[in-house]
Amino acid sequence: MSKIIVFGASGQLGQCIKNVAASKQISDIVFPEEAEANILDIDVLQQVFKKYKPVYAINCAAYTAVDKAEEETDLAARVNVAGAENLANLCKQHGAILIHISTDFVFKGDKSTPRIETDAAEPISVYGQTKLDGEKAVAAILNQHFIIRTGWLYSEYANNFAKTMLKLGAERDELRIIADQVGTPTYAIDLAEFILHIISVDSKAYGTYHYSNEGVTSWFDFARAIFDISGTYVKAIPIRTDEYPTKATRPAYSVMDKSKAKQTFNIEIPYWRDSLITCISRLQNL
Repeated sequence: MSKIIVFGASGQLGQCIKNVAASKQISDIVFPEEAEANILDIDVLQQVFKKYKPVYAINCAAYTAVDKAEEETDLAARVNVAGAENLANLCKQHGAILIHISTDFVFKGDKSTPRIETDAAEPISVYGQTKLDGEKAVAAILNQHFIIRTGWLYSEYANNFAKTMLKLGAERDELRIIADQVGTPTYAIDLAEFILHIISVDSKAYGTYHYSNEGVTSWFDFARAIFDISGTYVKAIPIRTDEYPTKATRPAYSVMDKSKAKQTFNIEIPYWRDSLITCISRLQNL
């Protein structure tokens, strides 16, 4: 397989790609530490590209602290915009293909039909705006790119909603969970499989794609599924968004249409609850 380099290798998705690559016995892939592959340092990046001569660069590095981004606007923009721009420029210079991970937060979330790739992007948070600006920077610089929008990521790795619910469910008698924000959980292992599939088929169908698991749920129902599947006994109380104020506004409806990805790459996408069962089983066996 072509030589692949993963930026943001220590994050949740980076670790999932490492897991999937190992299971598929993909050896021609590297996961450099941040110090060796800081996407904000052009000189460091230049050395990385010269050293590894990648055919594909996967950008999992991002500023994802949605609420903190409302205050740390400059840092969020540096990572999500300037960092993406740096990688696009290096990929163009070295003839590499960039797979860039983006988010459902580029949409306003005020419509109750699944978003397609060509729908107007209207971010309602600093995080969403910086990710959209990063998408635009990649597309403006580099033709050979795949932008993959995803959302509600969870897995056995790093911090995420599923692991937080399992932890809090074991510690508390009851939990209040938002029930009026709707989307689709994405098992990051499934997303990693999709990314490596794009590479394995040597696709030239460049552009923007949506990927999450199949189905629709709320944060409350997602949490209830986590508790039911794991055998966690805790009282879950549904609340409205306005009962849990946050610095950043979240989209009320974050469901994305995956038709383009399914048709282009001839893939089947797992139902969210089936993937959640797999993840919880693996967590309980750690």
